[in-house]
Amino acid sequence: MQSAHSPRRRRVLAAVACCAATAALGRLALAQPAERVIRIAAKKFEFTPAEITLDKDVPVVLELTTDEVTMGFNAPDFKADVEIIPGQLTRLRLVPDRTGTFDFHCDVFCGDGHEDMSGRIHVVQRGARD
Repeated sequence: MQSAHSPRRRRVLAAVACCAATAALGRLALAQPAERVIRIAAKKFEFTPAEITLDKDVPVVLELTTDEVTMGFNAPDFKADVEIIPGQLTRLRLVPDRTGTFDFHCDVFCGDGHEDMSGRIHVVQRGARD
C-alpha cells in the first residue's frame, strides 16, 4: 500500500488538477461573446459607413470590401493599415485603447477624389453607446 504522500499519488493528483483546470478554462473561453463585426464598403471615393462608434478596450473586427480597384484603410492612431483587394474580404481586428475621435483614410491612390476618401472612428467608454 502506498502512503498518502507518495510521489506517484502526487503526480496523479497533479494531473487530475491540471485536467480540471484546462477543462474549466476551455469552458470559459467558449463562453466569451463573439467579437463585434462591422462591415465597411470602400468605393470611389467613400467608405460606407464613414463613421463608426466603438467601445474603448473592446475588440472589434472590421470587414472591409471593395468591388472596384485596390484601396487602402489606414487608421494611423491605431497603427491599422491594410489593403482592400477587389472581390476579397479583408478582416482587421482592432482594440481601441483610448477614447476620442480618430480619422481613417484610403492610403492607396484610387483616382481623382482619392484625397477626400476618409472617415471617423469615435471611441467611447464601454456602455456609452447605449
